[in-house]
Amino acid sequence: MPKENLLPTRKPLSAEDLYALKFVEDAQISPDGRHLAFVKVDVDKLGNKYERHIWLVRLGEKNAKPRQFTFGAKSDFAPRWSPDSRRLAFISARGGKPQIYLIGLEGGEARALTSMPNGAANPVWSHDGQRIAFFSDVNAEERAKEDSGQSEPPPVDALEAKHRGEREEQKEKEKADPRVITRLPYRTGTTYLDDRRTHIYIIDVAEDAKPRRLTEGDLDFNALTWTKDGAAIISQVSREAEYDPWNFQSLARIPVVAKGRKPYQIISNTGFEYFGPQVSPDGKWIAAVRMPDTGSWGQMQRLVIVPTAGGPARELTAEFDRLPTNLTWAPDSRAVYFLANDRGNSHIYRADLTGAVNLVVGGRRMVLDFSLDAKGQIAFVAHTPTQPTDVYVVSGKTEKRLTDFNDQLLAERQIQPIEEVWHTAPDGRKIQGWVVKPVGFKTGGRYPLVLNMHGGPWVMWGPSTPAVWLEWQLHAAKGYGVYFCNPRGSEGYGEEHALTIRNNWGNYVMPDILSGLENVVNRGWVDTKRLAITGGSYAGYMTAWIISHDQRFACAWAQRGLYNMISFFGTSDVPQLIEREYETFGFDEISRLWAHSPLAYVRNIRTPLAIEHQDNDWRCPPSEAEQLYAALKRLKREVVFIRYPREGHEMSRSGEPAHRVDRLNRMVAWFDKYCQPRQRKKK
Repeated sequence: MPKENLLPTRKPLSAEDLYALKFVEDAQISPDGRHLAFVKVDVDKLGNKYERHIWLVRLGEKNAKPRQFTFGAKSDFAPRWSPDSRRLAFISARGGKPQIYLIGLEGGEARALTSMPNGAANPVWSHDGQRIAFFSDVNAEERAKEDSGQSEPPPVDALEAKHRGEREEQKEKEKADPRVITRLPYRTGTTYLDDRRTHIYIIDVAEDAKPRRLTEGDLDFNALTWTKDGAAIISQVSREAEYDPWNFQSLARIPVVAKGRKPYQIISNTGFEYFGPQVSPDGKWIAAVRMPDTGSWGQMQRLVIVPTAGGPARELTAEFDRLPTNLTWAPDSRAVYFLANDRGNSHIYRADLTGAVNLVVGGRRMVLDFSLDAKGQIAFVAHTPTQPTDVYVVSGKTEKRLTDFNDQLLAERQIQPIEEVWHTAPDGRKIQGWVVKPVGFKTGGRYPLVLNMHGGPWVMWGPSTPAVWLEWQLHAAKGYGVYFCNPRGSEGYGEEHALTIRNNWGNYVMPDILSGLENVVNRGWVDTKRLAITGGSYAGYMTAWIISHDQRFACAWAQRGLYNMISFFGTSDVPQLIEREYETFGFDEISRLWAHSPLAYVRNIRTPLAIEHQDNDWRCPPSEAEQLYAALKRLKREVVFIRYPREGHEMSRSGEPAHRVDRLNRMVAWFDKYCQPRQRKKK
């Protein structure tokens, strides 16, 4: 009997299974290694939202099970242990705006530590456990009120908090009518930035303490780490007030003084951008990731250490041709742990101060976050090709999975294996990809296939990528094969692979993708008359580029893409993407940028196209989709435009659950209309 006929009779996954899937994030092991806190994410179908609550598990006990630690109608997230492992700080919006709360390990009612008018974020404990540093957004008027002591005290009860919130909401509406803009970018995510900047505050954890701002000016601060003696905070700061606030970041030493504030000191080398600083436990070093502040964003970022007092940086990953993120010091200050993508997987590595880099946690999976205790025990969250996110702990060489929230659901569903395939592109470059065969696959059959492409362009997909795992499995459940790959430009294959697309996104990448598709077709089970193509963001660009240069696809679904580089430069919140990747001011070389825009070839598009976009996407603004739709409509081509209100660039990953489910089902229906899987005809 053929092997494929021995598959268990389980239900295929559906888009609606999003409501049943459970997700975990932010695994935080206590410094003493006795407890682990993490965030469990449930999808609330009726409320059309996500609920986040903190869970605890006692480590070292043989059969210890996770238990819910925080409750309530509002989400709780970002748990952070006190240095003595006896308390957790976390963020909750239970009182309106997100604020920092404290709760003891024994449980009970959490105490609100902050009542910032615009909310608080990213709590970081001082080493003595007496203070917490955090971020809050404020404008010049609000900063002046703080300095003069005119800030309102915390509300005395929920009713006062409600009334105060209503007053603030009305004030914000009036301020935005009309909206006066003096900065660039002036909007990101799904919102306008207005005139607020991200500043650093500290607060004592004692009762009735008041927060104190340490920073000043029309600049943004990002990342927080205390020095060992508590005399300063190391952060990263934007170099210019109006232009490019999220790039050109310098390392800054911010003094922590008894009263008032002192100017910060830049302690990093010029010519580089720095990200994610972390001070070593012994207080001697700052670990950070840096990259040149000119040139392509595809350049490799390197892990460096800088003396806490300032001085030359020393690279630890000069020979490690992968991008380090999520830096965490070893307890003995002799190494830095980090995450890095490599050939479809994401692993934990350790870089010694000598420069030696070693794999610590590997496997066919994506590690999404991790933390260490004082003895080097590691807790982490990972996604595998068959198992959505779970929490794990590694002690020595022993690894243990601590959560099983999805086991029952997955035991009832048919999860398709994801097969690795390599091919050689026309110019000889080796390209890694993966294939998902349709549910019910039988040798000798011929099936439709979806070519799914990743955005970025400096992104890496693998068989465990959380953002699209359900999408791939859904397409397989509906009778489609799926192919995806990491063409040149992708992360996880070294700097040379990432840089090769500079100045020519479409022409350089299309051969990698289509030759990979042809490699799968040559296996004999793909019906070439029933091919669909899709991708989002940069891959929305590639979807439109490919169907304007190739006519093999039965239909296409372009998601939140950029289609006109000239208009994108003038409307996106990342105009520097054009400047750094095409090495020009966006309006200086219009003819060249137009030649690299899919919209320039719109007359060649004959493939039925669905254009998906979000109304509040400021990365690839809706005007990109509007232009493509209008052009195709005027040319009387087959096109439909799907717009999702209230959503931004991240909708497919974190948007309203009902929108995510609708998108998945609507995409399958569009593919079915033109690819017509055989099993649909039988119904």
